[in-house]
Amino acid sequence: MTDNRLSGAEAFVKLLTAHGVDTVFGLCGDTSLPLYDALARLGGPGGHGIKHILTRDERSAGYMADTYARVTGKVGVCEGPSGGGATYILPAVAEANESSVAMLAVTTDISVSSRGKYTLTELDQEALFRPISKWNKVIDRAADIPNILRRAFREATTGRPGAVHLGLPYDVQKDAVDENDVQGDARYGVFPASRVGPDPADVKKCAEALAKAVRPVCIVGGGVVISNAHDELARVAEILGMPVATTISGQGALPDSHPLSVGVVGSNGGTLSTRALVEGADLVFFVGCRAGSVTTERWRFPAKGTRIVHLDIDPGVIGAIYPTEAAMIGDARLGLAALVGELAKLSRAPDLGAPGRVAQTRLEREAAFRQLAQSDDTPIKPERLVATMASLLPEDAVIVADPGTPCPYFSAFYPKRRAGRWFVSNRAHGALGYSLPAVVGAAIGRPQSKCVAVMGDGSFGFACGEMETIARLNLPVTLVVVSNAVYGWIKAGQRSGYGGRYFSVDFQRTDHARVAEAFGLKAWRVEDPAALKPALKAAFEYGGPTLVDVVCQPLHEAKAPVSEWVA
Repeated sequence: MTDNRLSGAEAFVKLLTAHGVDTVFGLCGDTSLPLYDALARLGGPGGHGIKHILTRDERSAGYMADTYARVTGKVGVCEGPSGGGATYILPAVAEANESSVAMLAVTTDISVSSRGKYTLTELDQEALFRPISKWNKVIDRAADIPNILRRAFREATTGRPGAVHLGLPYDVQKDAVDENDVQGDARYGVFPASRVGPDPADVKKCAEALAKAVRPVCIVGGGVVISNAHDELARVAEILGMPVATTISGQGALPDSHPLSVGVVGSNGGTLSTRALVEGADLVFFVGCRAGSVTTERWRFPAKGTRIVHLDIDPGVIGAIYPTEAAMIGDARLGLAALVGELAKLSRAPDLGAPGRVAQTRLEREAAFRQLAQSDDTPIKPERLVATMASLLPEDAVIVADPGTPCPYFSAFYPKRRAGRWFVSNRAHGALGYSLPAVVGAAIGRPQSKCVAVMGDGSFGFACGEMETIARLNLPVTLVVVSNAVYGWIKAGQRSGYGGRYFSVDFQRTDHARVAEAFGLKAWRVEDPAALKPALKAAFEYGGPTLVDVVCQPLHEAKAPVSEWVA
């Protein structure tokens, strides 16, 4: 090649660097050899500056990239090979896309010239990823790499952020690219990029509707956290005297210390007292929230007929569930900031009784929780685990919770002391096996924070191989396993909705601490409630990777904050 020619793989690596990428999570394969060689040759002092994290599963690479993106605001990048590698990475792409997390998933592929010849690992990657990604393209010509990769970053970070996928065939990685075309815009390496504000006429209509409300309640989703709209949200709430509740993904929109912060509502992590606050509202203001089945307890709270105002970046969610009196389409931070200005023109006194109602709601939730959190019963109650962790961890700790037992308990009862992304759970699709690999992405993205993954033993079985990755990197993370030898969420559902006809949900108990030690982690097993705090304290303070295996009460016997089981 002449001096101004690069291979497709070299161009791809340089384009990642041009967009500010510093970490790639992935797993090697035959079709990835040119890409890996480019990473190797272009690295070193003064090179691309990209750290490659070798994982043990492509799904794990995607989950790591997902959480890395959530805690940094940068595009998470993951990669894997063709065939099985492409199929394994799918769950992570689907989760990130539905959670509005900017991710670039790269799967290498067989050569373009080998298509249709029954080549090993051949499949239609573009068709495979189309239903689960925001945008998706298999690159057929090396010359197209610069334009397509630039577009991929723009698609991932503008409008509603999401996951994009690129297929990179083997021969395309080796063909020539003009180096003069290799340029990128680092603005599109973070999200949200190119924020869009709402129509001023819509802002005015929303402000007027909110000003007429007697008892408004705001329900915020992950859009507020992604947009970093915490200050603007607090100002709107204070002007109106409006309680602010969150979805699971919206946790951190306001810190718990704010007098209008209610906590999580809905069927997963909400309580009867938080439900009552929503039920008593004459207007609900959804912000960065799709008003989905979990948040609204299958669209019962708020009830149909409640006045609705909605702000979201995605016009498709407006009016999809509830008739909407007024709506704004745009970025949450810009929309709320515009609303502050418009509300200032209206003579609406704040609801002075709202802080008292919020405080009473919190008091009722806390009283029921504390009674169980102080129990010395065995197996250890999940409430005691949450309370003990809260008493030991600093306020900037990052909790990554799997969707089974950990999610409702930590959503309802673990204190959110700071605004921002300090709690992560994969609630778009709720796949097990998320938190163990995902905590790697959290720790690399936010190394100054103590990062803790909390999982059930069902989830542990999905992803325990990534303990080798954690040990190899010597990450100071802690894994907490809620051990009860059952797929607890399903068994609890069989109890509440199917007359306790338990079927195929129980499995053999594993000594997770011994498994962790075999991978090189320092580990503790806890069965006695009195031993819980010392074990967790030692694990959190240890300088390397740790695991605490806690034998806990199973969900079907517990009083979890899940409305359908309470009913």
